[in-house]
Amino acid sequence: MKKLVYILLFISTATLSAQQINWITMDQALAAQKETPKKIFMDVYTTWCGPCKMLDRNTFVDKDVVQFINENYYAVKFNAEGTEFINYLGNTYTNPRHDPKRKGRNSQHEFAQGLKVRAYPSMVFFDENGNYIQPITGYHTPQRLEIYVKMVANDDYKEITTQEKWDQYQKDFKYSWSK
Repeated sequence: MKKLVYILLFISTATLSAQQINWITMDQALAAQKETPKKIFMDVYTTWCGPCKMLDRNTFVDKDVVQFINENYYAVKFNAEGTEFINYLGNTYTNPRHDPKRKGRNSQHEFAQGLKVRAYPSMVFFDENGNYIQPITGYHTPQRLEIYVKMVANDDYKEITTQEKWDQYQKDFKYSWSK
């Protein structure tokens, strides 16, 4: 029943917000995957991070980014210094050292530590079963993000096993999102 509520919430949000990414929690995304398998795109941010705010202002509102992510991923917005409880692969993650009185930087969430997030922003990809694929770090314009979200969505990342293959993939990639 709880899963059905999450899915209905996701669908209703998707129909109401045509120009926004349909952000949900990691637990909601994992529950939705059980009903309709889809990869997860996770934006790992902090409240004090300037480049994280630039992603929200410039990249995550771009029509090509919004459309592609909403169609191909469950999009998760995750505060790497927040207090959210996340249930992942049989473990519960939280942030027991979080200080609510502290301004600016705070302690890192256990889930961010588990993902080995070392820089903000980081965008982390998970497969249709919730398994970790890879992260990318730093601010990305819509055009710079395009190659990564398409590479993962199309499973091309599975064939890129060397630096040479990555270099060739970048050379051959046809960018289509407007500048």
